[in-house]
Amino acid sequence: MTWTYLSPPPVHFAPGERTGRYRTGLDRPVVGDDGQARISDEDYAAALVDEIDNPRHLKRRFTVGY
Repeated sequence: MTWTYLSPPPVHFAPGERTGRYRTGLDRPVVGDDGQARISDEDYAAALVDEIDNPRHLKRRFTVGY
């Protein structure tokens, strides 16, 4: 069975602006220059669709953030 699990950031995950830009990570939250892990709902959804269209994390958990 093939699976993929997309983990949201632990704190800053809320509606916002879709930027179309994000970074991916594996076992640790992706943090910005300010040390905060965050992403908008809109970019999180885009990352999920991107992973479906172009699988890069098969049989693995990953996360996204700015």
